[in-house]
Amino acid sequence: MPFDDPHANLAFRNLTRAKMVKLATGQKFQAFLKTKGVTVPKLTAAQIRNGDGNGADLSNLTQAQRQGVVAKTPLWFYVLREAEVNGGKLHGVGARIVAETFHRAMEGSKHSIVRDTAFRPSLGPDSNTFRMVDLLLFAFEGKKALLAPLGD
Repeated sequence: MPFDDPHANLAFRNLTRAKMVKLATGQKFQAFLKTKGVTVPKLTAAQIRNGDGNGADLSNLTQAQRQGVVAKTPLWFYVLREAEVNGGKLHGVGARIVAETFHRAMEGSKHSIVRDTAFRPSLGPDSNTFRMVDLLLFAFEGKKALLAPLGD
């Protein structure tokens, strides 16, 4: 027997919460980032509507509902579609939201090196260069093989 209570559906709850707090659409968030000088590619109407063919299927929606989703895409759906059309990886708006969230969390921690204005990374190949790979190599004790346990 199927359980059809929409209140138990995560998508329904996300849409309800987003509407309740007047959360920006994916398009509005992308446009906002653009005004701040951040280059974030905008999903096309076709990408939002169809994805890569392996994600959420909008064909059960009415034409008006589909047009509404495409024109004013809920932020969480926009981020999921971005990942879907980018091989399952965060990209654009979604990547920016995650990066900003982690950065704000680091800024908020009283133990974070981000709060120490005198801190300078010293793991890079020289005093002016610091890359994520340098941090990963440090974490894996310089053992490059551990960075790609499945091979190249």
